[in-house]
Amino acid sequence: MKQNFFELKINTSGQNLYEFTDQTLDWIYKNKFKNGMINLSIMHTSASLIIQENADPDVKTDLKNYFDKLVPMNEEDYIHTTEGKDDMPAHIKSSITNNQISLSIKNSKLLLGTWQGIYLF
Repeated sequence: MKQNFFELKINTSGQNLYEFTDQTLDWIYKNKFKNGMINLSIMHTSASLIIQENADPDVKTDLKNYFDKLVPMNEEDYIHTTEGKDDMPAHIKSSITNNQISLSIKNSKLLLGTWQGIYLF
């Protein structure tokens, strides 16, 4: 049995979906993992992880627009605004998505669907 840890830093510029599938695949390849599980965790309270389509960029746009309507960036709606108008909306969005994702590795391949990617949200 083998267990490895890796910290991936993703540069961001505001609320958006940032794909990091390729970095994850590279890490699996470099570590020569054959079969097993990978657990992705984010140690942050105002961001999350999602699996989503990575073929059509309109999906990212629609998701972002939907979440912005669901949780608007209106400072008057929130008490917690310490880090700006997007602070509390980001906390709410992360609470209804995922802070961890577990995926299988089979025959050195990450089991994702044809059009799926891993995103920081």
